[in-house]
Amino acid sequence: MTAPTPEPLEDRASAREGARAFFHGSAVELDGKGVLVLGPSGSGKSSLALALLGFGATLICDDGVWVDPPGAPDGPAMLRRPDGAPELIEARGIGLLKAGPVRAEAPLSLVVDLSRREPHRLPPSRLVTFGTARIVVILAMSNPMLTSGLVQLLRHGRADT
Repeated sequence: MTAPTPEPLEDRASAREGARAFFHGSAVELDGKGVLVLGPSGSGKSSLALALLGFGATLICDDGVWVDPPGAPDGPAMLRRPDGAPELIEARGIGLLKAGPVRAEAPLSLVVDLSRREPHRLPPSRLVTFGTARIVVILAMSNPMLTSGLVQLLRHGRADT
């Protein structure tokens, strides 16, 4: 199976400020790796971020995050918490919860796309780009093993990479 051509992540930004882009999504950090969760309203972005917090992740921001391009050609794009963002996360049906400690930034290591379903049982390695950075993307709409699979991926990687 051939890997698809990487898509530019910038195309999904809701706002731009110079080279940086703003995304309506949630972001967490786990073991030094930043995760950007994207999807339409009601798709489960905050729910997935909250579930990852339960596995030891730290919130960067819920409902909006900046992504800065790499500072060097082989460097990572960076997730950045917006100034003044509340240290809260939405728990649907429960309310706004205190997130505990938050992070101001983390290198963007993974994008989770809740707007598209993965058609393959064992998918090819998918990537998006942001500037010169190449970032793994997981198509995750309606994936029942999503949270535990993401934790395992972040901590130990995939067999084909």
